[in-house]
Amino acid sequence: MIAYIGIGANLGDALANVDDALARLAALPGTRLLASSSKYSTAPIDSSGPDYINAVASIDTALGAHELLAALNAIELAHGRERPYRNAPRTLDLDVLLYGDEIIGTPTLQVPHPRMLERGFVLIPLLEIAPGIQVPGRGPAQHFVAAVNGQGVTRLS
Repeated sequence: MIAYIGIGANLGDALANVDDALARLAALPGTRLLASSSKYSTAPIDSSGPDYINAVASIDTALGAHELLAALNAIELAHGRERPYRNAPRTLDLDVLLYGDEIIGTPTLQVPHPRMLERGFVLIPLLEIAPGIQVPGRGPAQHFVAAVNGQGVTRLS
């Protein structure tokens, strides 16, 4: 199954945390890292703290959607992720953005990610690695770019 993972961090060595997350994604059982976007710097949205480092990865995985989520949560915990309140600054945040063309709505997992098309820090790196991507139930991701253009997403090297 092809899945897309949103990656973000704004505490500690955020850049190193994002790089380590990519390495850990590639090492998940039955999983292969297909592509990763450039890294981007973005101001917090509905949050506080320093600017975020964000990226998106594409993986081919044999893990089920909920197994993948559990694996992502374990990677976050390995980085000391705490959840003191909604949208708190974080050492690492990993989100399942897309899982094939599936639409999943459970108490623990919403796919497509419910805010992915409203967030430049997700949409811009996603389109970098998958320019023609279709979002199940929503259509081409490219159609949502104009709405996020003013969010200050800056590509790093």
